[in-house]
Amino acid sequence: MSPPSHPAEHTIPPHTLTQLAQEWLAEDIPNFDLAGVCVGSQEVEARLLCKTPHSILAGSPFFTAVFTEVGCTVDWIHQEGTEIGPGAIVLTAVVRGPARCLLLGERPALNCLARASGIATRSSQLQAMATAGDWHGEVAGTRKTTPGFRLVEKYAMLVGGVSMHRQDLSGMVMLKDNHVWASGSITEAVKAARSVCGFSSKIEVECRSAEEGREAATAGADIVMLDNFQPQELHTAARALKGEFPALLIEASGGVAPENIALYFSPHVDIISLGCITQGCPVVDFSLKVQRPIANLSPQE
Repeated sequence: MSPPSHPAEHTIPPHTLTQLAQEWLAEDIPNFDLAGVCVGSQEVEARLLCKTPHSILAGSPFFTAVFTEVGCTVDWIHQEGTEIGPGAIVLTAVVRGPARCLLLGERPALNCLARASGIATRSSQLQAMATAGDWHGEVAGTRKTTPGFRLVEKYAMLVGGVSMHRQDLSGMVMLKDNHVWASGSITEAVKAARSVCGFSSKIEVECRSAEEGREAATAGADIVMLDNFQPQELHTAARALKGEFPALLIEASGGVAPENIALYFSPHVDIISLGCITQGCPVVDFSLKVQRPIANLSPQE
């Protein structure tokens, strides 16, 4: 029996899982599987091993979807979102199915699991720092994701306990420096965006100074991103803006990393976003080991 599901698993539509699994398999196996002749279609069992202690397991729905597409089954020993360890090598799941089919799914499935678990692990670590620092706000990801793999990476943030931020350009209006320069001013950019985004979308403006933040808030922005501020500058600007606009959300971004995130914690900052949640994030080391069929063992073995 598989362990209970993580709430994040219920956010992915089944047809999306199927579509992604089919795309990944088609990319990896567009024509003949010539190596499949070596193993045939005998039923085998493979053990999924985690080799990175204290990692957060994430990506099991994608892993399972890949193997479902090739006619295999997966029994999970660990629940999505749990920490695996402390052992150096931990049995995480068991995959069963025809040998050649199991090996067809191996690499796409492991790629998803390794990447998602790496992001979830970093996310969990960052959230733990926020909790330890008694900070009330949200740690968030960014759109600095791998093309074609964003849904997996955003999902992994959820499992790791941080905010996904906006999903794509349609999710929220974010006016960055190029939007402002092309529009002529922050006020004009906010006005134009508000005319089309309606009541259901927030408007966020990237600002390089407290003065720009004040202009954005006055123009009707819901969120002001204080971009590339040094920590003390950030605290001063955020305090001033919150004093004038109490309902305004303040986001800090740019130059924030796991090593210095605690310097950005402030009662006047609501969101801290970090590109390093996805960019340059270490993966978790998983391997899939097929067990030798009993029929193939010699008498001496």
